[in-house]
Amino acid sequence: MLGISTCSILTLTHAAAALPPPEDTPEEVLRTEIILEARSPLDGEPLTAAEYAELQDYLSRYPEPEIAPEIRQLIRLLYLRRAIRSVFPFLLR
Repeated sequence: MLGISTCSILTLTHAAAALPPPEDTPEEVLRTEIILEARSPLDGEPLTAAEYAELQDYLSRYPEPEIAPEIRQLIRLLYLRRAIRSVFPFLLR
């Protein structure tokens, strides 16, 4: 009889330990929050919602500049060299 009650008490304490702290905000509430602050995708500085929308509009109107084909090929070769060096570190010294 004593063993069963001890086991049930231990089970209840483990269940209580698994609960989040009472001051923790539930995920369901966090998902419905409206985010009013943001960070710039360019440099990471904090922005207001209006500044973020303005920056997104600007970035969508002006696409990224085109990279010269020679430079693009050089970048591909550097990525390939890095991949080969990670597999065969004794090569390409």
